[in-house]
Amino acid sequence: VQLQASGGGLVQAGGSLALSCSASGDRFSMYIMAWFRQAPGKEREILAAIGRSGSRVHYADSVKGRFTISRDDANDKVYLAMNSLKPDDTAVYYCAAEFDTNWGLLQYDYTYWGPGTLVTVSS
Repeated sequence: VQLQASGGGLVQAGGSLALSCSASGDRFSMYIMAWFRQAPGKEREILAAIGRSGSRVHYADSVKGRFTISRDDANDKVYLAMNSLKPDDTAVYYCAAEFDTNWGLLQYDYTYWGPGTLVTVSS
């Protein structure tokens, strides 16, 4: 599966952004989808993951209550709605996919990656 994220940009602290990730390839509905981010000098961290049909969802503590992951299997897309953004949310955001065999929360658990989209939150 090939992934392409979009929707990044510059936003003021307290604002909102919505990221979208389009997937090409078949059987999208059978993939676990996730959003990660990587800030300069930091490890890549998972933000949210969603299982098949949205049956299982995980959020990192750092974004719980502010970010929402969702998927549209009919259109092969996964979304990340981001609210109450903070300067610490500044990073490159990546969508990732893994065939639904094992639920994983580490970057090494995901085989397919999009090229990333930059989110910058100004103070």
